[in-house]
Amino acid sequence: MSLLASAHDLSEQLVRLRHELHAEPELGLHLPRTQEKVLRALDGLPLEITTGDALSSVTAVLRGGRPGPAVLLRGDMDALPVTERNGLAYASRFEGAMHACGHDLHTAMLAGAAHLLADRRDELAGDVIFMFQPGEEGFDGATHMIEEGVLEAAGERPVAAYALHVVATMLPLGLFASRPGPVLAAADTFRVTVRGRGGHGSSPHLALDPIPAACEMVTGLQTMVTRKFGAFDPVVVTVGTFHAGTADNVIPDEAVFEATIRTFSPGNRAAVRQHAIRLVEGVAAAHGLTAEASFGMGYPVTVNDPDEAAFAGDTVTALLGPGRFFAAPHPLAGSEDFSHVLDSVPGAFIALGACPAGLDPATAAYNHSAEALFDDAVLPDGAALLAALATGRLARHAPAA
Repeated sequence: MSLLASAHDLSEQLVRLRHELHAEPELGLHLPRTQEKVLRALDGLPLEITTGDALSSVTAVLRGGRPGPAVLLRGDMDALPVTERNGLAYASRFEGAMHACGHDLHTAMLAGAAHLLADRRDELAGDVIFMFQPGEEGFDGATHMIEEGVLEAAGERPVAAYALHVVATMLPLGLFASRPGPVLAAADTFRVTVRGRGGHGSSPHLALDPIPAACEMVTGLQTMVTRKFGAFDPVVVTVGTFHAGTADNVIPDEAVFEATIRTFSPGNRAAVRQHAIRLVEGVAAAHGLTAEASFGMGYPVTVNDPDEAAFAGDTVTALLGPGRFFAAPHPLAGSEDFSHVLDSVPGAFIALGACPAGLDPATAAYNHSAEALFDDAVLPDGAALLAALATGRLARHAPAA
């Protein structure tokens, strides 16, 4: 039976696992219920399984029947602090937690790939590491797993690593997409506190008002983006919080704002720190104020190896036929901690359209929305692709018959 046919035979099992995960979402690095479900889904397979110390991770190694290197497949497991409102029969039972980014699908697909590859263990020319990872949503679970040895779980560092990520919008149902080079942005946080001297709103000339200066900084950051950085290596700055004052007639002592900054190259990631800090300090000084600026470094740029990205596209076409892979012309401004894996191992991060049939991908609720919906129909194809990437990549090193 073909890999794809075997995956579709697992459909009912994959859907059941996904629904169980979706109904009991967990946040952050500690996902005991999720870990238990994953271990149950892998029970009986010929895997070497370890669990994390600092987080509820699961690492499973499948030893191939023939000698060869290792390949890593990643599936993230954590949910988001969102209260679900989409009317699903298997909606989250936990207020304030929801699988709004599709990680329940990723986990089910990776478990499916483990079953598919275990059934073909004798054919594998090497080993497969299954990386079931908590804490992708801002907790840097990938780094924790790397520190605990996931990249050495098979005894040697893998020659390639792959991850799938479903999207509820943009792509039609069942369409895979990726690209060589930067595929997702680095995401850093810029926090600024502007300090002045409070006073009466009727007499601003007797105070040092931080609010106009902070507003000037917000608009100045947008000008900085277009005047300091080229259009073909873009920078995105979005100020998401701005807090100042307690009453309409009181000038506060300080104003505080925070921004997310997205970059697509290490050079711009470093340069934006220098330019942004200089800008806010200069504006503050011009107003006779002071500004305290700091950066919180988030996930780095997710960079696909060109050869592995091409291999992923070829594997989609070979497995599913023409028209199922889209070569994305530009990266997305989202970020991922799989970037840390790809900093150490060549590989590819691949998107998969999971917008339910009947909805328009251009207008459907996006990932992270309380109304986000993902179609179970993609589960077998995603599991089959992960398995095909592993078998195909290991086959490159297999000795000639």
